[in-house]
Amino acid sequence: MKAWLFPITGLVGGAALGSTAFTAFKWEIPAEYAMYLSLAALAGFDTVFGGIRAGIEGRFQNDVFVSGFILNTILAAILAWVGDHIGVNLALVAVLVLGARVFNNLSLTRRFYLNKMAMARKKLQEESAVPASASGSTTAFVQKSELGGGF
Repeated sequence: MKAWLFPITGLVGGAALGSTAFTAFKWEIPAEYAMYLSLAALAGFDTVFGGIRAGIEGRFQNDVFVSGFILNTILAAILAWVGDHIGVNLALVAVLVLGARVFNNLSLTRRFYLNKMAMARKKLQEESAVPASASGSTTAFVQKSELGGGF
């Protein structure tokens, strides 16, 4: 099973379920809760991209992912609420930290797949290189690898 399948399926399924529930029951979230919901969503994205990264690294566990998703979203919302009550904007701190983690996990995932594609391209080029001619000639055809994929 692909490393990213469970986190992405959870993200898409949760978004679909939430959209359907809010549309069907005509629920509305009060504006004063918008900051808490946005932090919870950002914490959810952090967990999803962390799950994808863990899957790539071969250490993904469903129970760790699900418990991390639930606890991270609740903790982010609670930190923002506590910050509001003590007069410190902890929501901004949470956005900075979670945003940095999301971008870090996304960049590591992107690098992994880019390196994987580059290695596959290199292997394909090596396999398609023409060996020295069988006629006994000492000159071998050397394939030039061009930067940018041959443009």
